Amino acid sequence: MKIYFLAIPIIIGIVIGVGLITNLDPTTDNSSVLSKENLLKGSSMLGNPNAKITIVEFGDYQCTFCYKFHDETMKKINDKYIETENVNFIYKDFPLNGGQSILASEASYCAQKQNKFWEYHNTLYDNWGGENTGWITENVLLGFARDVELNLDDFSQCLENSEFRQKVLDNEQFGREVGINATPSFLIFNDNDLYRIVGAQPFEKFEQAFQKLGNS
Repeated sequence: MKIYFLAIPIIIGIVIGVGLITNLDPTTDNSSVLSKENLLKGSSMLGNPNAKITIVEFGDYQCTFCYKFHDETMKKINDKYIETENVNFIYKDFPLNGGQSILASEASYCAQKQNKFWEYHNTLYDNWGGENTGWITENVLLGFARDVELNLDDFSQCLENSEFRQKVLDNEQFGREVGINATPSFLIFNDNDLYRIVGAQPFEKFEQAFQKLGNS
């Protein structure tokens, strides 16, 4: 799989023309980890599993720019590409903001256990309360569980037992192993090529990657 970096330079802090795609060395130390199998493993998928193109977001439920992506760009991607079965989407945790972000991710997997990961995921972002403001508490997370009609006893027990704490930490470690160091970060790929996008970039930046992958 050939690997490319597609991002606006002010986000990543290197001198490169806007929209320029740079071919990265696919034999870097993380290349064996950065496989399609590892990227898909253990995650809920939104959209057609047979779609040619997959997006993997590494995000944090407290992250300001993750919220901006969810509130603005993701809706356009969903309407134009996911709902039309051309792209599918996976979310992996990268809780840079610490304990409350980890707790929110744990809650999302407690919802996944009841087959409502995406409903809970969207509820977290739709009710975003800022970065490191203390809005993520067990009571708030329980309220979100009620909103998406989960079995509250099962959800509470799952959260209290930290049933998915290790999964969240493993996702974060996997992200670091494939070179993730900021949120949101995206890996967009088909069977042949992979593009990296860093930051809450505009819809057009993602569309550029989709078009290139659609022709590869």
